[in-house]
This record gives sequence, C-alpha cells and structure tokens, in this order.
Amino acid sequence: MDRFCLATKASNRRRRGNTIIESALIFLPLFTIVFAIIDFSMAAFVRNTMHLAVREGARYAITSQTMAGLGHDDSIKTVVQRNAMGFLNGSAGLSKISVDYYDPKTLALVTGVASNRGGNIVQISVNGLTWDWIAPLQRAFPALSISASSSDLMEQPKNGIIPNR
Repeated sequence: MDRFCLATKASNRRRRGNTIIESALIFLPLFTIVFAIIDFSMAAFVRNTMHLAVREGARYAITSQTMAGLGHDDSIKTVVQRNAMGFLNGSAGLSKISVDYYDPKTLALVTGVASNRGGNIVQISVNGLTWDWIAPLQRAFPALSISASSSDLMEQPKNGIIPNR
C-alpha cells in the first residue's frame, strides 16, 4: 500500500509540471492571435474613420459654407479633423488633409480664387497617416499607410457669393 501511495504522489507531481508546460505552450499562440485580432481591428477602424471624415468634409464642402473666421478650405479641413476622432489632431493632422478642385469637363486641377465655385468637383483627401502595429511578435512589418479620399460636385452658393478659399 505504501508503494502505491508513493507512486501516485510522484505521478501527481509530474502531472502538475505537465499542466504548467502545456499551459505555457497554449497561451503564447493564443495571446498572439488575440493581439493580432485587436491590431488588425484597430487598423480597419482607423481606415474607416478616415473614410467617414473625408466624406463628411465633402458633404460640408459642396454647400459652400464657412465657419466664422475661416476660409472655405480651412472650414472643410476643420470638419474633417472633427470627424477623425482624434487621429488628425493638431497642425500635424491638418497637414495631412488636402482640398482640391477640378473642372468637371476636363478633370484638370483648378487653382485660384474662384476654384471653389459651383459646378466644380471638390476632392478631400487624407494622406500620410500611418498606423504602427502593436502585435509584439510582428515587429518586422513596417507601419501601415492609410489614405482616404472623397469627392463631390460643388453646388451653386445660395447667395451667389463664392466663399474665400
């Protein structure tokens, strides 16, 4: 009976050691997968947020509205920045937003004072935004570059006055 009890105790000790090793072998891949899911989800969230922000900027731009104390382009950039959920904060964020106007017949870039007149195409873009991966085992990958763009046809201003760019 004593031999049986001693053999059982030794066997239980080995099982506890095996459980710790097996747990360690399971948790490493499990946490890697969880971090990868979170990482890819955040990258998709940032991308979709930028698409929403530029679309809201285009919707604002076509109405020829301006905010108090700002020109048309700066007002559009402010709307995009407000809808970017903090990913485009500050002057560094503003520098990533561009507003361009195109002739609807030739699709040539229109510059100058009245380039934002009704009938032209407005294009709002976010370029140069990067997302650094957080997954601890995948540091070999470079940062993800995110860009978004939206365009629409400018409406005629209600009062007939083209706002300053």
